[in-house]
Amino acid sequence: MPDPVVVDPTDAVVRVEAAAVCGSDLWSYRGQSTAKPGSRIGHEAVGTVIATGDEVTDIAVGDWVIVPFRWSDGVCAACARGLTTSCEHGGFWGREITEACQAELLRVPQADGTLVRALPDGSRPDDALVPSMLALADVMGTGYHAALSAGVGPGSTTVVIGDGAVGQCAIIAARLLGAARVVALASTHADRQALARSLGADEVITARGDDAVVAVAALTDGAGADQVLECVGTAQSFSTALAAVRSGGTVSYVGIPHGVQIDLATLFARNVTITGGVAPVRHYLPALLPAVLERRIDPGRVFTDRLGLSEVAEAYRRMDAREALKVLIDTSA
Repeated sequence: MPDPVVVDPTDAVVRVEAAAVCGSDLWSYRGQSTAKPGSRIGHEAVGTVIATGDEVTDIAVGDWVIVPFRWSDGVCAACARGLTTSCEHGGFWGREITEACQAELLRVPQADGTLVRALPDGSRPDDALVPSMLALADVMGTGYHAALSAGVGPGSTTVVIGDGAVGQCAIIAARLLGAARVVALASTHADRQALARSLGADEVITARGDDAVVAVAALTDGAGADQVLECVGTAQSFSTALAAVRSGGTVSYVGIPHGVQIDLATLFARNVTITGGVAPVRHYLPALLPAVLERRIDPGRVFTDRLGLSEVAEAYRRMDAREALKVLIDTSA
């Protein structure tokens, strides 16, 4: 592809140092999305600004920045409410524009509203922090959105459905927000179970469907969880979430729904709240960056593999086969 350049005066061009493969990218990989052949892909990146348009004033050439999974102007009515993913002038990589993050260079529209310096002076963080900074571009903010929207707080008993990167980050977020007990519904992959425990899960349940609901009930004296964070997006996982939450509780969903149908009458009868949706990651960055810089959270641990850009097909294969939890793409390799 030709090297991107500044097109609009609010653009910047970022030299990507690291990108990532997301679980949601696999929907395209598997042919289960509307992506068309020739579309570029990837929506998580960190790197250095190498050019800016004339109207860019907050971000400068040389700044090392986090690129959230959607661009936004930061000033419209939606952004003012914290809903940067609903920005009136925003968009998603590889959709409204052809550019996407799994590349050496990236044109960023609305640079001032989108890009965030990892450090106040724009310098590059320590190598050890780079994976966590990349996680802030999507999965950590998405897990945080699930927990925050659900009202997780001190005293909460919270169930997290999904042991992918978002689910693991939802565990981190639940602990960050003060949950008293975190239960992870995970697969039978021992490495994912171990990571969930190390990130803050008190119990890990490997059962699915009705058996998982019974297991949650057994851990909660039959009441169910205060909050269930649904981080998968399948019909089965959503049904499990609704059955595992207590009456008066909250299900927060951040997994992209595929084939999900909800019985509103059941929710009405049990006073169950549904919340969540697309995470306004850009809005959460000011709150989450200090937690990473102060080493209170380490979401970069979700990256189990590191490959070069020329090996991206192998990255997708590993994630599709569940051999890798999440792959960091090193554009210099």
